[in-house]
Amino acid sequence: MDVVVMGNGPFAAPMLRAIAESGHSVKLVVTRPDRPQGKKLEIIPGPVASLARELHLPLEQPESVNDPAYIARLSEIKADLLVVADFGQILNNAALATTKLGGINVHASLLPKYRGAAPVAWAIYHGEATTGISIIRMTPELDGGGVLLQRELSIEPEETAGELEKRLSIVGAELAVEAIDQLSSGRLEVIVQDRSLVTKAPRLRKEDGLIDWKRTATAICHQIRAMQPWPIAYFDWRKPNGETLRIQVTKAGVETSPSISPPGTIVEAKSGKLIVASSDCGVSIQRLKPAGKKEMDAATFLNGYRIQAGDTFASSQ
Repeated sequence: MDVVVMGNGPFAAPMLRAIAESGHSVKLVVTRPDRPQGKKLEIIPGPVASLARELHLPLEQPESVNDPAYIARLSEIKADLLVVADFGQILNNAALATTKLGGINVHASLLPKYRGAAPVAWAIYHGEATTGISIIRMTPELDGGGVLLQRELSIEPEETAGELEKRLSIVGAELAVEAIDQLSSGRLEVIVQDRSLVTKAPRLRKEDGLIDWKRTATAICHQIRAMQPWPIAYFDWRKPNGETLRIQVTKAGVETSPSISPPGTIVEAKSGKLIVASSDCGVSIQRLKPAGKKEMDAATFLNGYRIQAGDTFASSQ
């Protein structure tokens, strides 16, 4: 089958490689334009763009695939199928009509749960035990098309969103090839999503990382895992000199003993242990990064900062 692959980030790259190494033909790879990044404003290609060049595949980087001129360009390819993952653009009906079989999307959740841009992060944030991959027919409705294939995965207890997404990307690549194989022989059935079960997974914002110590310790630890690799969970600490220091947290655990201190109060700050009260028990902060410093463990942090039991970590200033 002749396919056009659309994707941008690390979630989509394994899919592109898997399709390229299958018996199907990648007629074109479409990804976002290379843009300046970082303080030095270097032009750094995205993962899909880099891989397409490595594999010597035809690559195009339009600003919008829904632009009429680009829709005409896609029509010229005369491909059988669009295969999309981690692309960031919702294709309109005209774009989907440029191939014989329309488009399929590789989505990192068990739809209809977690429709949207950040399904992996929100699944961890909400304490889900499982998630998975859905291959769906594409429609102009965000993640609303019928389901062709699904596969479930367990979420590991200490797994961050970045780690889970990497595992899901491999499964997504396998299922994408399986879907193309079955579509080429007409063996796939479409299961309509139950709209009553839809939940949302909107794009993450910086403020989604703000820790609210009034939540339970378990919920806070889920948030810390969910916010990696971005935006990273954080809180503010007003130092003894009156300055406010923003601190990111990258690893924490639940102290099961009930807490009688107000949420945000430091319960213990000695012998390498940094424990903060939540609404029900303690959060043991294990790794953290003060603004302007490198990531460190709790013992190193306590050696470098004057902090003691009874001090308060605020959710914001």
